[in-house]
Amino acid sequence: MEPERTCVGCRRREPRSALLRVVAVEGALVPDAATRLPGRGSWVHPTSACVDQAVQRRAFTRALRLNAGPDASAVQAFVSTEPAAPTAE
Repeated sequence: MEPERTCVGCRRREPRSALLRVVAVEGALVPDAATRLPGRGSWVHPTSACVDQAVQRRAFTRALRLNAGPDASAVQAFVSTEPAAPTAE
């Protein structure tokens, strides 16, 4: 059984393979598709809608325990270039 994580954007629980791990490195969000970067991570669906919703709600700031809002441009660029993953509903 695969561990489940909660998307910080839409708050739905999914298997961790369906989500993208995001970490903060020097005040900027970095996509961690390989789940190998050190430090606290947050999980988000690899869609622009979930990433935008998480930024709007300041969910990355809370989940990663940051003092200021991080730069999410690298994550937004990553999800815009990724092919859309099929969703099971």
